[in-house]
Amino acid sequence: MTDANEIRLGRYCVFNLHVHLVFVTKYRRGVFTGEVLTDLRQIFAAVCQDFSAELVEFDGEDDHVHLLVNYPPKVSVSALVNSLKGVSSRMIRKKNYPSVREKLWGGALWSPSYFAGSCGGAPISIVRQYIEQQRTPD
Repeated sequence: MTDANEIRLGRYCVFNLHVHLVFVTKYRRGVFTGEVLTDLRQIFAAVCQDFSAELVEFDGEDDHVHLLVNYPPKVSVSALVNSLKGVSSRMIRKKNYPSVREKLWGGALWSPSYFAGSCGGAPISIVRQYIEQQRTPD
């Protein structure tokens, strides 16, 4: 993992975009163990790599996970989330963990909703002040 404040270069842009994602299990059931979370970390990192994104940080509890993802501007957050949740659900269900199998049914691992928050860089008030202080030509 690289430094979270590292500026990345695209073909036509320079960027440093981060999103904080929170996924909750279906029915908020506590199904995650340390082993499942370790597998999820690897799955999420692989999916991020497919999107030219990077899983900067990951952790969770028994009923939800937090991800910090550095992603390029060509990737929509909703497409990234769709893939992260879909691939991880299929792969975790395929491994047939007892904690998941006993508490969830119907093939779903995740609640259909999620939290996504932009993060990193200067606070909005500082960015706003910087823009307001630009010298407008006469």
